[in-house]
Amino acid sequence: MRRYRPILALLLVAAAIVSWWLRDAEPPAPEQTQQKSGPREIDYYIRGFDVTQMNETGQPAHRLQAERAHHYTDDDTTELQQPQLQVFQLESPPWDVRSQSALISADGELVLLSGDVAIMRDGDARNRPVRIDTRNLRVQPQQDYAETDEKVRVETDRDWLDAVGMQAWLRPPSRIKFLSQVKGHYVPGATHAE
Repeated sequence: MRRYRPILALLLVAAAIVSWWLRDAEPPAPEQTQQKSGPREIDYYIRGFDVTQMNETGQPAHRLQAERAHHYTDDDTTELQQPQLQVFQLESPPWDVRSQSALISADGELVLLSGDVAIMRDGDARNRPVRIDTRNLRVQPQQDYAETDEKVRVETDRDWLDAVGMQAWLRPPSRIKFLSQVKGHYVPGATHAE
């Protein structure tokens, strides 16, 4: 999520300044000086998280939304609840990726989507609508690349495909590679509804 790092970095700096100021404002209680083995510590959170990254021509490239974002101090990761990522295309409808939760690495290079994951793209005059259902998807945002080792179900109009494991490149020209146990149903000459 390097594209979102400037915003997250700004929020982190603000949180660090407030944290430093509060730390200097009052001495820690004796029980706070001992190391805790409880739940992870959140230094800031955001409700209604919504960030849009533009491309070099000023058009939207990505939009990331979540109900809540929690930033953790122990490993500098960010957890998102109900995240939705849109990957915009120049001449096609955007890809829409949704999951139950996500964890963004400290450097923003890796996003782990947990639980059920749906990847969708609406149809248009040149593309059929696509829906991909899987679980536990790893995303590399800089490359618009995603992969999973889990079961995958792809549906387009009357066609479907089941597989185990997938690699997906969402940047044009978009393509998907299925890794094993691939089986499907294809209707020749089928076109999507206009």
